[in-house]
Amino acid sequence: MRFRHPDGSVVHLAYCTNVHPAETLDGVLAQLRDHCEPVRRRLGRDRLGIGLWLAKDAAHALVTDPAALRGLRCELERRGLEVVTLNGFPYEGFGAEEVKYRVYKPDWADPERLEHTAALARVLAGLLPDDVTDGSISTLPLAWRTTYDEQRAETARTALRTLADRLDALHELTGRSIRVALEPEPGCVVETTRDAIAPLTAIGHDRVGICVDTCHLATSFEDPHTALDDLTRAGVPVVKSQLSAALHAEQPHLPEVRDALAAFAEPRFLHQTRTSTAAGLRGTDDLDEALAGDTLPDAGPWRAHFHVPLHAAPTAPLTSTLPVLTSVLTRLVGGPRPLTHHLEVETYTWQALPPDLRPRGRAQLADGIAAELTLARDLLTDLGLKELP
Repeated sequence: MRFRHPDGSVVHLAYCTNVHPAETLDGVLAQLRDHCEPVRRRLGRDRLGIGLWLAKDAAHALVTDPAALRGLRCELERRGLEVVTLNGFPYEGFGAEEVKYRVYKPDWADPERLEHTAALARVLAGLLPDDVTDGSISTLPLAWRTTYDEQRAETARTALRTLADRLDALHELTGRSIRVALEPEPGCVVETTRDAIAPLTAIGHDRVGICVDTCHLATSFEDPHTALDDLTRAGVPVVKSQLSAALHAEQPHLPEVRDALAAFAEPRFLHQTRTSTAAGLRGTDDLDEALAGDTLPDAGPWRAHFHVPLHAAPTAPLTSTLPVLTSVLTRLVGGPRPLTHHLEVETYTWQALPPDLRPRGRAQLADGIAAELTLARDLLTDLGLKELP
């Protein structure tokens, strides 16, 4: 979906396909048929943006076979879909029964991460619509915190500088400008937007910036205005933003609130949980750890890294951080010029919701994704953007 900003530029809105498990190119093609095109039809649009997630095998197939890349591009066009952004965070196995810490491997100190991301950039350059020259790729925020020392930090910085040089060369070769965005996430070396400033300024290249995920930002209790002001002052570009909402519990000391939270503690993904205290941010790596006894202070609200559907906040006594999303979006695209032109709804946890909230079958999932995109569209038009055909 495309929108005209009052300054005349185009803002793109997509939804991320990591909600649909697929490890191979055939799986990606099936996604377009079984999920993405049905979502577009529910929205009544001739064109829908999708943020593709390409696992390592699918990316390898596309980058080594020009015919396969042309075939994917033709299939996108045939189904009324377009791609300006990729989710390059998960490397493989994102649809596994247990993902947890595996999603952070390989990290930016491992050569596989550089090669995979460079391959994604070449693929994206071949998929961009004819009238679009700029693409974006979100990636993990350097590494999970526990295995990261100064030697690995320098290796990661070198890898990202190498990637930036390759992106420069790709631009010269194709005329397509691809940028990569570190996506701060709780528990990682770069947990917050502020954590991103030092490594990004050390890399010192405008092809490497930040992806502001509004669920992650809210989980870490970041103030949206402070976060975006800090990025602006530091000259760190917001390459893309993922529109998402975290799980919020206002009174986690109450037994009924803990019971409600326990329904969201599930075995597939990590749900890092945080609370803001007078001594600073406190947290656990997963929701079940927070619920175990007195591990996490419960005098103030808790927020958990659980991407809840934008249009359907959990029932009381829980809610979502949708107000944080709207505040961030107002700053990103509600001003005289957009701070980013790539927006992506990323709710990959539909099938990890408590059983009574999960969609039953493809049709209900498509209905839910379409409803999320409708909410995002309404927020954009309320900010003065005009939806384009």
